[in-house]
Amino acid sequence: MLGGATGANLTLAVAESVTCGHLQARIGAISGASNFFLGGITAYTLEQKIRHLGVPRELAAPVDCVSEQVAIAMAQGARRLFGADIALATTGYAEPAPAQNIAHPFAWIALAAAGGDGGGGKFFARRVDSPATLSRVAAQQHITAAACDMLMDFLQIWPAPWGRLAPSQK
Repeated sequence: MLGGATGANLTLAVAESVTCGHLQARIGAISGASNFFLGGITAYTLEQKIRHLGVPRELAAPVDCVSEQVAIAMAQGARRLFGADIALATTGYAEPAPAQNIAHPFAWIALAAAGGDGGGGKFFARRVDSPATLSRVAAQQHITAAACDMLMDFLQIWPAPWGRLAPSQK
């Protein structure tokens, strides 16, 4: 997948919350995944996102760990944790949460990649909205598919995607 789509030998890592392992399972089901997939982590709670991915508490706590910035921090943390060229991250709500005023499932997905800028690399993120009628598992699968689509979009324009991806490109 990663080498074949681009001709490059890129490695991938994953940080999941809302998808709770679905993304890792989907990537791991690809024949030859061991050639590019370094691993993943499901960091479901604030404390685990802080401990394993380096997500700043002051960034995540006020938004219940669900925001564009949290997804980006998770992707950057997974990239560092596994030493990968590219990392994907998911965070969100798999079902309505009336107490938090969440009417339908949604997530933020992010991709962080090594950059030639001498810094910490580049990243971009998208919001994924799921229909309120989806079950919890169906919403997780919908978000997983969107994250895979984001990765494939990125790989199709690698190695110089930063001026051509939207929204939330950085």
